[in-house]
Amino acid sequence: MQDSNVLPVNKVGIIGATSLVGDCLVKQLVQSGIRVAAYSRRDRLSNVDGVDWHRLDAAAALDDKSIKYWVSLAPITALPSCFSLLEAQGVRRVVVLSSTSRFTKVDSSNAEEKAYALRFAESEALFQSWAENLGIEWVILRPTLIYGLKRDTNVGEIARFIRRFGFFPLLGQASGLRQPIHAQDVAGACLAALQAPSAANRSYNISGAETLTYRAMVSRIFLAMHRQPRVFSIPLWLFQMAVAVLRLLPRYRLWTAAMAERMNQDLVFDHSDAARDFGFQSREFKLSSDDI
Repeated sequence: MQDSNVLPVNKVGIIGATSLVGDCLVKQLVQSGIRVAAYSRRDRLSNVDGVDWHRLDAAAALDDKSIKYWVSLAPITALPSCFSLLEAQGVRRVVVLSSTSRFTKVDSSNAEEKAYALRFAESEALFQSWAENLGIEWVILRPTLIYGLKRDTNVGEIARFIRRFGFFPLLGQASGLRQPIHAQDVAGACLAALQAPSAANRSYNISGAETLTYRAMVSRIFLAMHRQPRVFSIPLWLFQMAVAVLRLLPRYRLWTAAMAERMNQDLVFDHSDAARDFGFQSREFKLSSDDI
Protein backbone atom coordinates (compact mmCIF):
# COMPACT_ATOMS: atom_id res chain seq x y z
CA MET A 1 0.00 0.00 0.00
CA GLN A 2 1.30 3.45 -0.93
CA ASP A 3 2.13 5.64 2.06
CA SER A 4 -0.17 8.68 1.85
CA ASN A 5 2.58 10.80 3.38
CA VAL A 6 5.00 10.05 0.53
CA LEU A 7 4.50 10.97 -3.11
CA PRO A 8 4.89 8.08 -5.61
CA VAL A 9 8.17 9.27 -7.11
CA ASN A 10 9.76 6.71 -9.44
CA LYS A 11 11.99 8.98 -11.53
CA VAL A 12 13.81 12.21 -10.67
CA GLY A 13 15.61 14.75 -12.79
CA ILE A 14 18.64 16.37 -11.17
CA ILE A 15 20.16 19.62 -12.40
CA GLY A 16 23.73 19.97 -11.14
CA ALA A 17 24.17 16.24 -10.68
CA THR A 18 27.98 16.38 -10.62
CA SER A 19 28.05 18.80 -7.68
CA LEU A 20 28.97 17.64 -4.17
CA VAL A 21 25.34 17.36 -3.06
CA GLY A 22 24.37 16.01 -6.48
CA ASP A 23 26.76 13.10 -6.20
CA CYS A 24 25.28 12.25 -2.79
CA LEU A 25 21.70 12.57 -4.03
CA VAL A 26 22.28 10.38 -7.10
CA LYS A 27 23.54 7.59 -4.86
CA GLN A 28 20.64 7.96 -2.41
CA LEU A 29 18.06 7.87 -5.19
CA VAL A 30 19.58 4.75 -6.75
CA GLN A 31 19.66 3.06 -3.33
CA SER A 32 15.96 3.92 -2.95
CA GLY A 33 15.14 2.28 -6.29
CA ILE A 34 14.32 5.59 -7.97
CA ARG A 35 15.56 6.11 -11.52
CA VAL A 36 17.66 9.22 -12.13
CA ALA A 37 17.98 11.54 -15.09
CA ALA A 38 21.19 13.40 -14.23
CA TYR A 39 21.89 16.73 -15.92
CA SER A 40 25.16 18.63 -15.74
CA ARG A 41 27.33 21.04 -17.69
CA ARG A 42 30.23 18.68 -16.98
CA ASP A 43 30.83 15.01 -17.74
CA ARG A 44 29.32 12.45 -15.38
CA LEU A 45 31.21 11.45 -12.26
CA SER A 46 30.56 7.72 -12.47
CA ASN A 47 28.75 5.02 -14.42
CA VAL A 48 25.96 3.81 -12.14
CA ASP A 49 23.03 1.54 -13.03
CA GLY A 50 19.74 3.40 -12.84
CA VAL A 51 21.24 6.74 -13.89
CA ASP A 52 20.83 8.33 -17.31
CA TRP A 53 23.40 11.10 -17.81
CA HIS A 54 22.77 14.13 -20.00
CA ARG A 55 24.65 17.30 -20.83
CA LEU A 56 22.55 20.37 -20.12
CA ASP A 57 23.63 21.99 -23.36
CA ALA A 58 22.09 19.07 -25.28
CA ALA A 59 18.97 18.67 -23.15
CA ALA A 60 16.66 20.35 -25.66
CA ALA A 61 17.15 17.46 -28.08
CA LEU A 62 15.99 14.78 -25.64
CA ASP A 63 12.92 12.72 -26.48
CA ASP A 64 12.08 11.77 -22.88
CA LYS A 65 9.20 13.97 -21.70
CA SER A 66 8.21 12.04 -18.59
CA ILE A 67 10.16 13.55 -15.70
CA LYS A 68 7.65 15.08 -13.29
CA TYR A 69 9.88 15.48 -10.23
CA TRP A 70 13.07 17.54 -10.19
CA VAL A 71 15.83 18.70 -7.86
CA SER A 72 18.03 21.64 -8.83
CA LEU A 73 21.42 21.76 -7.14
CA ALA A 74 22.94 24.24 -9.55
CA PRO A 75 23.31 27.84 -8.34
CA ILE A 76 19.77 29.17 -8.00
CA THR A 77 20.82 32.24 -9.97
CA ALA A 78 21.32 30.00 -13.02
CA LEU A 79 18.02 28.14 -12.70
CA PRO A 80 15.94 30.37 -15.06
CA SER A 81 17.97 29.06 -17.99
CA CYS A 82 16.49 25.61 -17.21
CA PHE A 83 12.85 26.67 -16.97
CA SER A 84 12.14 25.65 -20.59
CA LEU A 85 13.63 22.19 -19.97
CA LEU A 86 11.45 21.69 -16.90
CA GLU A 87 8.32 22.86 -18.68
CA ALA A 88 9.01 20.57 -21.66
CA GLN A 89 9.25 17.60 -19.29
CA GLY A 90 5.84 18.34 -17.75
CA VAL A 91 7.32 19.10 -14.34
CA ARG A 92 4.98 18.85 -11.32
CA ARG A 93 7.33 19.56 -8.40
CA VAL A 94 10.80 21.12 -8.09
CA VAL A 95 13.07 21.20 -5.05
CA VAL A 96 15.68 23.94 -5.33
CA LEU A 97 18.80 24.43 -3.25
CA SER A 98 19.45 28.01 -2.16
CA SER A 99 21.53 29.13 0.85
CA THR A 100 21.21 30.81 4.22
CA SER A 101 23.85 33.19 2.85
CA ARG A 102 20.98 35.17 1.36
CA PHE A 103 20.36 36.28 4.95
CA THR A 104 23.86 36.25 6.47
CA LYS A 105 25.54 38.32 3.75
CA VAL A 106 22.84 40.94 3.27
CA ASP A 107 24.61 43.32 5.69
CA SER A 108 28.15 42.37 4.68
CA SER A 109 30.81 45.08 4.58
CA ASN A 110 31.82 43.68 1.19
CA ALA A 111 29.81 45.03 -1.76
CA GLU A 112 30.22 41.83 -3.79
CA GLU A 113 28.80 39.73 -0.95
CA LYS A 114 25.84 42.09 -0.50
CA ALA A 115 25.13 41.83 -4.23
CA TYR A 116 25.40 38.03 -3.94
CA ALA A 117 22.77 37.96 -1.20
CA LEU A 118 20.48 40.19 -3.24
CA ARG A 119 20.81 37.96 -6.32
CA PHE A 120 19.90 34.89 -4.27
CA ALA A 121 16.82 36.59 -2.82
CA GLU A 122 15.73 37.78 -6.27
CA SER A 123 16.33 34.33 -7.76
CA GLU A 124 14.21 32.68 -5.08
CA ALA A 125 11.36 35.12 -5.81
CA LEU A 126 11.68 34.56 -9.57
CA PHE A 127 11.60 30.79 -9.16
CA GLN A 128 8.57 30.94 -6.89
CA SER A 129 6.71 33.24 -9.28
CA TRP A 130 7.50 31.02 -12.29
CA ALA A 131 6.31 27.88 -10.48
CA GLU A 132 3.12 29.43 -9.14
CA ASN A 133 2.17 30.90 -12.51
CA LEU A 134 2.36 27.41 -14.03
CA GLY A 135 0.79 25.53 -11.12
CA ILE A 136 4.05 23.74 -10.30
CA GLU A 137 4.74 22.74 -6.71
CA TRP A 138 7.96 24.30 -5.41
CA VAL A 139 10.23 23.77 -2.42
CA ILE A 140 13.25 25.92 -1.49
CA LEU A 141 15.90 24.51 0.86
CA ARG A 142 18.49 26.82 2.38
CA PRO A 143 21.35 24.88 4.02
CA THR A 144 23.89 26.38 6.37
CA LEU A 145 27.64 25.72 5.92
CA ILE A 146 27.91 22.55 3.76
CA TYR A 147 30.87 20.21 4.22
CA GLY A 148 31.93 16.69 3.42
CA LEU A 149 33.68 14.19 1.18
CA LYS A 150 36.73 16.41 0.59
CA ARG A 151 34.89 18.42 -2.06
CA ASP A 152 33.35 21.32 -0.14
CA THR A 153 34.65 24.88 -0.16
CA ASN A 154 33.98 25.49 3.54
CA VAL A 155 35.54 22.99 5.93
CA GLY A 156 37.63 21.64 3.07
CA GLU A 157 39.10 25.07 2.39
CA ILE A 158 40.09 25.48 6.04
CA ALA A 159 41.74 22.05 5.97
CA ARG A 160 43.68 22.92 2.81
CA PHE A 161 44.89 26.16 4.41
CA ILE A 162 46.06 24.22 7.47
CA ARG A 163 47.95 21.72 5.32
CA ARG A 164 49.66 24.50 3.43
CA PHE A 165 50.55 26.86 6.29
CA GLY A 166 50.34 24.73 9.44
CA PHE A 167 48.09 27.17 11.32
CA PHE A 168 44.82 29.06 10.92
CA PRO A 169 44.19 32.76 11.65
CA LEU A 170 41.15 33.86 13.64
CA LEU A 171 39.65 37.29 14.20
CA GLY A 172 39.45 37.95 17.92
CA GLN A 173 37.73 35.16 19.85
CA ALA A 174 35.99 33.78 16.73
CA SER A 175 33.00 33.16 18.97
CA GLY A 176 30.33 33.26 16.26
CA LEU A 177 28.13 30.17 16.27
CA ARG A 178 27.98 27.75 13.34
CA GLN A 179 25.90 24.70 12.38
CA PRO A 180 27.87 22.78 9.73
CA ILE A 181 25.69 20.42 7.70
CA HIS A 182 27.02 17.36 5.89
CA ALA A 183 26.41 17.13 2.14
CA GLN A 184 24.78 13.72 2.58
CA ASP A 185 22.25 15.25 4.98
CA VAL A 186 21.50 18.01 2.48
CA ALA A 187 20.90 15.38 -0.20
CA GLY A 188 18.64 13.45 2.18
CA ALA A 189 16.65 16.63 2.82
CA CYS A 190 16.20 17.12 -0.94
CA LEU A 191 14.84 13.62 -1.37
CA ALA A 192 12.55 13.85 1.67
CA ALA A 193 11.18 17.25 0.62
CA LEU A 194 10.58 15.97 -2.90
CA GLN A 195 8.41 13.16 -1.57
CA ALA A 196 6.54 14.98 1.21
CA PRO A 197 3.12 16.42 0.24
CA SER A 198 3.22 18.82 3.21
CA ALA A 199 6.41 20.48 1.92
CA ALA A 200 4.74 21.89 -1.19
CA ASN A 201 5.13 25.62 -1.80
CA ARG A 202 7.30 26.30 1.23
CA SER A 203 10.83 27.45 2.01
CA TYR A 204 12.98 25.82 4.67
CA ASN A 205 16.27 26.51 6.42
CA ILE A 206 18.20 23.33 7.14
CA SER A 207 21.16 23.14 9.51
CA GLY A 208 23.50 20.71 11.22
CA ALA A 209 22.53 19.06 14.49
CA GLU A 210 25.41 20.61 16.42
CA THR A 211 25.96 24.29 17.20
CA LEU A 212 29.55 25.28 17.95
CA THR A 213 31.73 28.38 17.78
CA TYR A 214 33.85 29.13 14.74
CA ARG A 215 36.96 28.63 16.89
CA ALA A 216 35.74 25.22 18.05
CA MET A 217 34.91 24.25 14.47
CA VAL A 218 38.45 25.07 13.33
CA SER A 219 39.93 23.17 16.29
CA ARG A 220 37.78 20.16 15.39
CA ILE A 221 39.22 20.26 11.87
CA PHE A 222 42.79 20.26 13.23
CA LEU A 223 42.03 17.26 15.41
CA ALA A 224 40.39 15.37 12.54
CA MET A 225 43.64 15.91 10.64
CA HIS A 226 45.55 14.45 13.64
CA ARG A 227 47.15 17.81 14.41
CA GLN A 228 47.16 19.93 17.52
CA PRO A 229 45.20 23.14 16.91
CA ARG A 230 47.45 26.09 16.03
CA VAL A 231 45.27 29.17 15.82
CA PHE A 232 46.29 32.81 16.14
CA SER A 233 44.01 35.72 16.91
CA ILE A 234 44.87 38.75 14.81
CA PRO A 235 43.30 42.21 14.43
CA LEU A 236 41.02 43.12 11.54
CA TRP A 237 43.53 45.45 9.87
CA LEU A 238 46.06 42.63 9.66
CA PHE A 239 43.39 40.30 8.30
CA GLN A 240 42.58 42.84 5.61
CA MET A 241 46.24 43.01 4.58
CA ALA A 242 46.62 39.24 4.60
CA VAL A 243 43.49 38.71 2.51
CA ALA A 244 44.68 41.28 -0.03
CA VAL A 245 47.87 39.24 -0.48
CA LEU A 246 46.13 35.86 -0.50
CA ARG A 247 43.70 36.99 -3.18
CA LEU A 248 46.66 37.10 -5.57
CA LEU A 249 46.69 33.30 -5.39
CA PRO A 250 44.00 31.61 -7.56
CA ARG A 251 42.77 29.38 -4.73
CA TYR A 252 42.07 32.35 -2.44
CA ARG A 253 40.76 34.83 -4.99
CA LEU A 254 37.27 34.73 -3.46
CA TRP A 255 38.39 35.37 0.11
CA THR A 256 37.29 38.66 1.69
CA ALA A 257 37.89 40.47 4.96
CA ALA A 258 34.14 40.21 5.55
CA MET A 259 34.61 36.44 5.94
CA ALA A 260 36.81 37.14 8.94
CA GLU A 261 34.28 39.60 10.38
CA ARG A 262 31.64 36.85 10.36
CA MET A 263 33.83 34.67 12.59
CA ASN A 264 32.31 36.57 15.52
CA GLN A 265 28.74 36.61 14.22
CA ASP A 266 26.15 33.94 15.05
CA LEU A 267 24.89 32.27 11.88
CA VAL A 268 22.30 29.97 13.43
CA PHE A 269 19.08 28.75 11.81
CA ASP A 270 16.24 26.69 13.21
CA HIS A 271 15.23 23.65 11.16
CA SER A 272 12.20 22.55 13.19
CA ASP A 273 9.81 23.29 10.28
CA ALA A 274 11.77 20.91 8.06
CA ALA A 275 11.77 18.26 10.79
CA ARG A 276 8.00 18.62 11.16
CA ASP A 277 7.06 18.64 7.47
CA PHE A 278 9.42 16.05 5.98
CA GLY A 279 11.28 14.45 8.86
CA PHE A 280 14.57 16.26 8.32
CA GLN A 281 17.45 15.02 10.46
CA SER A 282 21.14 15.93 10.46
CA ARG A 283 24.29 14.69 12.16
CA GLU A 284 26.64 16.34 14.63
CA PHE A 285 29.87 17.84 13.35
CA LYS A 286 32.08 14.74 13.44
CA LEU A 287 34.63 14.62 10.65
CA SER A 288 35.73 11.30 9.19
CA SER A 289 38.68 10.46 6.97
CA ASP A 290 36.28 10.67 4.03
CA ASP A 291 35.62 14.34 4.81
CA ILE A 292 39.15 15.69 5.38
